[in-house]
Amino acid sequence: MTENTPITPEIVAEHGLSPEEYARIQELLGRDPNLVELGIFSAMWSEHCSYKSSRPHLKTLPTEGPRVIQGPGENAGVVDIGDGLAAVFKIESHNHPSFIEPYQGAATGVGGIMRDIFTMGARPIASLNSLRFGDPEHEKTRYLMNGVVKGIADYGNCMGVPTVGGDIYFDACYNGNILVNAFCLGLAKADRIFLGSASGVGNALLYVGSKTGRDGIHGASMSSAEFDDSTEEKRPTVQVGDPFTEKLLLEACLEIMKEDWVVGVQDMGAAGLSSSSFEMAERAGLGMELDIDAVPQREEGMNAYEIMLSESQERMLFVVEKGKEEDALAIFRKWDLDVAVVGRVTDDGIFRAKENGKEVVNLPIQTVVTGALKCDRPTSKPAYLAEMGTLDISSRELPVNCGDALKRLLAAPTIASKQYVYEQYDHMVRLNTLVLPGSDAAVLRVPETNKALALSVDCNPRYCYLDPYVGAQIAVAEACRNVACAGADPIGVTNCLNFGNPENPEIMWQFQEAVRGLGDLCRFFDIPVVSGNVSLYNETKGEAIYPTPTIAVVGLLNDLSLHCTQGFKQEGHLIGLLGFTREELGGSEYQKVFWNECRGKPPRLDPKTELMVQRLCLNMIHQQLIQSAHDCSEGGLAVALAESCFTGPKPVGADIGLSDGMRTDALLFGESQSRIVISFSEESLPSVASLAKEAGVPFSVLGRVGGQQFKIKINQNEIINENILVLEDIWKNSLSRYGNRVA
Repeated sequence: MTENTPITPEIVAEHGLSPEEYARIQELLGRDPNLVELGIFSAMWSEHCSYKSSRPHLKTLPTEGPRVIQGPGENAGVVDIGDGLAAVFKIESHNHPSFIEPYQGAATGVGGIMRDIFTMGARPIASLNSLRFGDPEHEKTRYLMNGVVKGIADYGNCMGVPTVGGDIYFDACYNGNILVNAFCLGLAKADRIFLGSASGVGNALLYVGSKTGRDGIHGASMSSAEFDDSTEEKRPTVQVGDPFTEKLLLEACLEIMKEDWVVGVQDMGAAGLSSSSFEMAERAGLGMELDIDAVPQREEGMNAYEIMLSESQERMLFVVEKGKEEDALAIFRKWDLDVAVVGRVTDDGIFRAKENGKEVVNLPIQTVVTGALKCDRPTSKPAYLAEMGTLDISSRELPVNCGDALKRLLAAPTIASKQYVYEQYDHMVRLNTLVLPGSDAAVLRVPETNKALALSVDCNPRYCYLDPYVGAQIAVAEACRNVACAGADPIGVTNCLNFGNPENPEIMWQFQEAVRGLGDLCRFFDIPVVSGNVSLYNETKGEAIYPTPTIAVVGLLNDLSLHCTQGFKQEGHLIGLLGFTREELGGSEYQKVFWNECRGKPPRLDPKTELMVQRLCLNMIHQQLIQSAHDCSEGGLAVALAESCFTGPKPVGADIGLSDGMRTDALLFGESQSRIVISFSEESLPSVASLAKEAGVPFSVLGRVGGQQFKIKINQNEIINENILVLEDIWKNSLSRYGNRVA
């Protein structure tokens, strides 16, 4: 196909454009587009690039604050951390490509999010990932998990950026559509942040990085459509990554960004050269002319359509001051990168591209970037909630043996240790990692300061399925709670909102409610949302994933020596609980493992109580009154206590005494929110109790660290007595036994 190919209704449909959208293109242009122009509209008006369904809701999020240097709308968010430094961070999805080709899909997802960070002038210092896979017994789950993990590991390890944490859930709702959300954090000088704006008429447009190939064409459009029987045919739309080139690109970019004549820079991500050039020009309110023949090409015979829509990886677009072209070329050539002057900034708001001296694109930039039909999607509360929103546990049998029940939960892949995954990552490269993967939050020192940053990512999709408003709030609360347990004050949020088909009113209702919950809790906590990503159409043959609004939180420790971890540190220490336990089993891992269902209401969340618990925990850490802090989440109190036994300097037992009149399984395995397990010396008990009383936070002493047995008594009756090394082996090795199992 060339620009002369006639535009038929079939070709319009193949490009993912509706008849109404094509009519709007004709109206805005006053003519028919040619094929290259149609391809550009297809990519730029895709859900992935235009956010046409989600933008009205995203505008309601709180995005400002005293620390915010750059909020949503650029490649990444930027938050001031003092000492003239800024944290630059974002999370983004690579779901569809990773399902089609797990290794390359995940690898290029990592590469893309890293480019978003160093595009802003920041050096990446840490990565996280949030992964969702199908039923462990599904025929593709193990293959997908191992491919994704290897892709993340190989790319991150080659880049020399440590992968320091993340989360993984397994559920049948992801059988046909896994989620791979990649987060990256970088550090920059607060006064040297670079934006993706092509300003300055006459300034030069530089292409730099890898050559352009045919990989990834229609990637943005593919990510804006459901999967069906033709999914495997979409493999050519998955990009192929080269981390060695990206490493050179990173170092070259950071070197050239020391120069004052660098005007703007943009990563070529979704929609490649089209999105980067159009978006840079639109932000500046100017135009652009492009010489397609000057673009470095990897394959013979590529045409304008392919070059404009290719999503080949490791490519950037720079704008440098007129007259500085040779200086810029010299720096990039020194790093052995392909580089070329491919165009100029113009003053008329038009994007023009020439191929073989002939103009093949002439489009008004504002029209392409902002002209997509605004989608005021209808919403409707899902019908399933009338049935699935109820739960009568009075008729459910209690576990016969609570020790065996605990073992089953510790072996569940969503709860079991993720060591099998993170041992494949290099999490110590650059030597800034203070808290390794496996605790509630990763902690990294800020070089040349006494500060540290804590990172956590979270979302329980079952909660969001049963109540997306509450589920999204819990995702924010838990990510912040994890950061607080590490001793850090949460200072910024980024989100990756993964949902099904927005054309379904029930899916759009889920999205609307989740964004509302996210915004309400962030406002209450006074934490800005500084960046994010939306991934829609995550469904296969009409079966949507559970709503999964993934939340990543960055926290700041002004004194890195005060960081805290979740494991018990010393025999004889007392074990306490901050917060209150209710009889809540809806959406719990216990319910899924033992009753194979997801129904009822998610745990209640009171924002005021949550904030009080987090602030109390932080206060105790900063006063050095407690030696460990661990969030209660999946698996409830019993699992949190057991994990605290496994994750200290060495495995150690605990003797716990509980007293309550609720169901035993709810007391042990219910997932009530706003609870933190702490440990402390006996001498600290009066101070800990006094601070809890002063803060108005429920506090109870549960028992003592020590011995080789994990014991729990309820109302003086021993219901669990297991060897701690046996429990640790189940928890530590279940996922590796699964991952290494021969099919």
